[in-house]
Amino acid sequence: MDAFTAGLLQRIRATESDLTRARETGDDFLAEVEQAELDDLHRLAAEHGVEVGATRV
Repeated sequence: MDAFTAGLLQRIRATESDLTRARETGDDFLAEVEQAELDDLHRLAAEHGVEVGATRV
């Protein structure tokens, strides 16, 4: 796995965690921000052929 792929997957995991935390604390604005970031990261992964798997929140 190259550095780009590893970094991208790490960012996706971190963003998923942040999204879960925002939802659990009822922070709707932060949840929207994190979901948008997660969507962008998944788009970037798809554009570069990086398989993310079933980690989507």
